[in-house]
Amino acid sequence: MTIGSFEPKSERKRSRKNKAVVDENAPLLPKSQESDVGFDDFNGASFSGAVFNLSTTIIGAGIMALPATLKQLGMVPGLVAIIFMAFLTEKSIEFMIRFTRAGKSTSYGSLMGDSFGKYGKALVQLCVIINNIGVLIVYMIIIGDVLSGTSASGEHHSGIFEGWFGVHWWTGRTFVVLFTTLAIFAPLASFKRIDSLRFTSALSVALAVVFLVIAVGISIVKIISGGVAMPKLFPDVTDAASFLKLFTVVPVFVTAYICHFNVHTIDNELEDSSQLRGVVQTSLGLCSSVYIMISFFGFLLFGDGTLDDVLANFDTDLGIPFSFVLNDAVRISYTAHLVLVFPVVFFPLRLNIDGLLFSKSKPLVLDNFRFASLTISLIGVVFLGANFIPSIWDAFQFTGATTAVCIGFIFPAAIILRDRHNIATKGDKILAVIMIVLAVFANAVALYSDAYTLFKQNKTSRA
Repeated sequence: MTIGSFEPKSERKRSRKNKAVVDENAPLLPKSQESDVGFDDFNGASFSGAVFNLSTTIIGAGIMALPATLKQLGMVPGLVAIIFMAFLTEKSIEFMIRFTRAGKSTSYGSLMGDSFGKYGKALVQLCVIINNIGVLIVYMIIIGDVLSGTSASGEHHSGIFEGWFGVHWWTGRTFVVLFTTLAIFAPLASFKRIDSLRFTSALSVALAVVFLVIAVGISIVKIISGGVAMPKLFPDVTDAASFLKLFTVVPVFVTAYICHFNVHTIDNELEDSSQLRGVVQTSLGLCSSVYIMISFFGFLLFGDGTLDDVLANFDTDLGIPFSFVLNDAVRISYTAHLVLVFPVVFFPLRLNIDGLLFSKSKPLVLDNFRFASLTISLIGVVFLGANFIPSIWDAFQFTGATTAVCIGFIFPAAIILRDRHNIATKGDKILAVIMIVLAVFANAVALYSDAYTLFKQNKTSRA
């Protein structure tokens, strides 16, 4: 069975155009509105726009940690893991959409509600809220670190503005983040259709490619000049602790591919919903290619010196001509990419918190006051979190090992095992069981390893 195989194409298009906008499960903005609603007719999102929006949802901060996963796993297992996670992601989304078609659900929450009732629906909404708030705070912290600088472990890393203009109040972290929030985040977060972000999403993907091209170019120059050593092909496992440490990369892989919370929104706005399978496969193919390239060349370039955040490696002399110019180009291109990813991840956050808190109210698109209030409040929460939390990379790992893995793998697999519409095959159920076992085991070990490492660090610091 494949995505979109349950209704004839003409019936799907007709039912989507006639879908009533009277319940909280309806798309945020229908394809066409009655004239008295006050919106222009919207005939549906294009294939390319959907691909850009889904790709932008996928490619976020996780890309910067992928080279470090190769340092942990070795080149060969690391690249295999990236491809394997892309396969699991495609299957989990296929599970979701197949049961979405069968149950005529219009959101991830209503899909879980169809299989597990109101508590299942509330659980997935809560997970999306926790996950996306954490991710957006991480984005804002990274933007502040790159543009204004950061100090960690007694070492100061100069930001781009600090390096260009010196230390001033207007190059400080708080002002830069506040200006970015008011000038860019707030306007882009005010759109009521995710398809309205298709052009910024296309630019976002292009900036990620620019980041990749520069990194690849630097690596090739270093290879030619003999400045690159042979990378580690396989992990160094000497004891139980080093074996368990391998599992700490799992949350990074999960976070790198998480996009499930935007699939229904993109599907609801597609002009032809039968294109969704192609949209998912194209986006995953594009993002996997970018992930493989940046992981390979990033690890090749920095080797065992690869940091958890590979952007931090681009603040020193790379040993090639125009090193600092290239460093700034890398950091600016990826920071601009994250700025444009922000509204795409913010969109489902607002939609899910509205569904959780105002499930009995009229659709969010028809209530401008509620829409504005939620937008302002959520941006305020993210802004405060980014300014008062000094570093949340550890928290980011814990989020990836809990809410993200539930959204991406455990919930879709649970829907298959529940099989409310009796459409899952034996192979589907076997894969669903494997998916849940892998997710629970790997992330439980990752949580244990992270907690153990933090405990040892605290104990050492006190001593």
